[in-house]
Amino acid sequence: MNLRVLITAVFAVVFALFGFAGNEGKSNKPHAGYVFDDEIVLPATPVKDQYRSNTCWSFSGLSFLESEMLRLGKPEVDLSEMYIVRFTYSEKAKRYIRMHGSNNFSAGGAFHDVKNIINQFGIVPESVYRGLEYGASKHMHDEMDNLLKQQVDEIINSCKIKQDKVCNVTISTTLNKYLGEVPQSFEYEGKTYTPQTFAAGYIGLNMDDYIEITSYTHHPFYSKFILEVPDNWSWDYVYNVPVNELEEIIDYSLNNGITVAWAADVSEKGFATSNKGVAVLPVAPAVEMTREEVLKWEGLPEKEKQKELYKLDRPVAEIDVTQERRQLAFDNYETTDDHGMHIIGTAKNQDGKVFYKVKNSWGDYNNYNGYFYASKPYVNYKTMSVMVHKDGVPQHIREKLKL
Repeated sequence: MNLRVLITAVFAVVFALFGFAGNEGKSNKPHAGYVFDDEIVLPATPVKDQYRSNTCWSFSGLSFLESEMLRLGKPEVDLSEMYIVRFTYSEKAKRYIRMHGSNNFSAGGAFHDVKNIINQFGIVPESVYRGLEYGASKHMHDEMDNLLKQQVDEIINSCKIKQDKVCNVTISTTLNKYLGEVPQSFEYEGKTYTPQTFAAGYIGLNMDDYIEITSYTHHPFYSKFILEVPDNWSWDYVYNVPVNELEEIIDYSLNNGITVAWAADVSEKGFATSNKGVAVLPVAPAVEMTREEVLKWEGLPEKEKQKELYKLDRPVAEIDVTQERRQLAFDNYETTDDHGMHIIGTAKNQDGKVFYKVKNSWGDYNNYNGYFYASKPYVNYKTMSVMVHKDGVPQHIREKLKL
């Protein structure tokens, strides 16, 4: 889910954010457009900032696991995103070289990368591994990303013998330079851990309890398949369900106290960069117009229609999302694997429509402290996949998936 760096500057799209976790039942009224009343707000750790790095998948994946720890009565902990990123890049380089450069090699990743790295290499707290060895106070990976790509391509083109060894030395040297050497052991809260013992003992989550789910018709429902997106470089499997059951899973999970890791497309104009706090799919509200208003609307130039449609100064009618429409958007690249986020609750707007409360990883850059509200149509249409605990899947769907 490769976040388009500085997407807010590149696209005239709409994104906004609302409130911290813990505002159950409080109304968020920072503007005259949408007004939300939180209904479910599950525990979440503070919002962080991926800044100029395409590492949303690590930030959102770990945010989800941090919430899982809170749900299960474990201590709050700030986990190191760059520890996951470092090992993912190393493993990705090996796969890229073995595939003669035909596999994806970029900064993007997926939620299962977080699980896989923790299973294989453990995890450490943010205080132990910040990944800022290059003198910056925030993550800026352009130079590192470009250098790593040059290095793996050179290894392939030179056809060197013992490429695994060459790759390990070359890539590790670069990663150490930018992100730092991985600690073999460390002190945390008065105890000594290795990354593996910290994952097993302090974190104590079973990565096998977490599954990824999507909804597409080019594979049979209730089967597993390798989701065909570039950032699925490790060819991991996702479960496939109809879109109405995907929505049911998200709702059931939240209603049972379990948050949801959300991978989605954020290039829609209804995905807010302003302070309107919404991600929506506006449709021309002809059904609500008088005849005079319809004639006026039809007479507007297309540019003016778009401007009017995305003002979002009041709740708008939204697109009716069908399974077919969702599939078409995926097949024609309208829906792409852009961004990883974390759904931590629900709210209703002033018209009683249900929205999901979403934690982002772009820092506190507006009035809403790193959160925003996504409509159900938006989530149904633009979701690439979600990661949930198995207990967040209704029993009748679990039986179909043979979980």
